[in-house]
Amino acid sequence: MRRALALAALALTGTGCASTPPPPERSELIRRALGSTVQLRSEREGGGRRAASGVVLAADPGSQRVWILTARHFLDPPHAQQVYVRLPGRDTVVRGEVAFVSTDLDLAIIETEHLDVTPVRLKMVAHLGDEILIVAFPWGQRFTVVKGVVSQVASSRGDPLVSGPARMVDASVSYGSSGGGVFDAQSGELVGIVESYRTARVAIPEMKERVLELPVPGETTLIPAAVIARFLVGAGLADFLAK
Repeated sequence: MRRALALAALALTGTGCASTPPPPERSELIRRALGSTVQLRSEREGGGRRAASGVVLAADPGSQRVWILTARHFLDPPHAQQVYVRLPGRDTVVRGEVAFVSTDLDLAIIETEHLDVTPVRLKMVAHLGDEILIVAFPWGQRFTVVKGVVSQVASSRGDPLVSGPARMVDASVSYGSSGGGVFDAQSGELVGIVESYRTARVAIPEMKERVLELPVPGETTLIPAAVIARFLVGAGLADFLAK
């Protein structure tokens, strides 16, 4: 019962009401998204490094703890490693700890402290053609904002395939964007995080030994907000989500 009530509260949080204020200006919306976005880096024993992006989903003002959602495959294989967190445009790096890892979803939560960030709100339902913005750190470099639209939703069999949890967008991403936030371009709410993207292998005639892996537009898959909400409830973070 407690789990069901928590999920119901999350759904109400993401749907809004009739008296919703007008959408923010695009520049203000991007500033808000950046306030919920972090860059992640993993350093492993033996010198291996990996990069990813993350979104702040929950915070506890009392303890100043912050929980960051990212893709689980950023941490795979789960060898001994140290995770570092950096805010957009900042040089300061803080250490993070792996707090929760899903056993069946490509989701993980990194916990850290004393970050000046704002947790995002979840948007459970998206519509085909909705404009989105992806904020991420491709190739572990500076943050990038990419615009696109929702190109696929996950709907139950028999339901109209025009609305539901966002499953795919047409914005192209690359390595380092996994875990990056996919924000609704009108409200700034989170419709999902980047899970993966399909690539096409392109041969270079002058360099036959090399093959380029190019992202395929329209083939960026997401983990939708509704799935994220269930994961957060299971992780015990429902009380710390943005209302």
